[in-house]
Amino acid sequence: MAQGRQIQHHGEAIVLRTWPFHEADLLVSLFTREQGKVKGVARHAMRSRRRFGGALEPATRVLAHYTERPKQELVRLDQFEILWSPLTAPIDTLRLAGLQLVVEVLEEAMPDLAVDDNLFRLAVTVLSAMEEGQVWLPVLYFCLWMNRLMGWMPELGHCAACRLDLRGQTVWWSPVADGVTCYDDRRPQSKALSAASVAESHRMARASLADLAEEEWPAARAVDLRGFAVGLLERHLERRLRSAAMLA
Repeated sequence: MAQGRQIQHHGEAIVLRTWPFHEADLLVSLFTREQGKVKGVARHAMRSRRRFGGALEPATRVLAHYTERPKQELVRLDQFEILWSPLTAPIDTLRLAGLQLVVEVLEEAMPDLAVDDNLFRLAVTVLSAMEEGQVWLPVLYFCLWMNRLMGWMPELGHCAACRLDLRGQTVWWSPVADGVTCYDDRRPQSKALSAASVAESHRMARASLADLAEEEWPAARAVDLRGFAVGLLERHLERRLRSAAMLA
């Protein structure tokens, strides 16, 4: 944070999480487009809704007005204006879990003040695409792209142990080891990832979410790829995702 003088910021942000803080205040974690992840205090937010209203709901995209203060790690949150809210559409258990997955992964994966416009645009696109009955594709798309953008996506065309060419074949991945392998070189707890799902992964690297959404994406489609993508995230975050358990 800046030293010596107050700096005011006005920009897009996604609310990731809130915690009670002091008496009627809330501590808020934001993924901002301008500064990356920041944490700030919303004074009296639990007592008065005038400045924030429903804008503190996790997954809400806001125009955030906040102030950096000298020698303070936490910014002062002054006012939020809602740009998009998850509450504008019905929220069932499945959609809630999908929305929570996005904000939970961002909260855990992003270091403070690490600006990443690609990740911000990915989050905005995926959150707005999650509607009632339309959750499985956005979840899968987000998890795969999150792994790619963080540099966690392994090369799927060759065995990490023997370098056998695995293109067009089933590959095996383990939640406790890097890379994918052939059947003979399976690691502990290995799970299969079908050739069809590997192909879906390559397609998602090229196609837009809007184009993919023209197809039917029931829960059973590419379920092994979804497990693989979530497993990669959990391996690199070194924790289980509560929201992924809700989806399961």
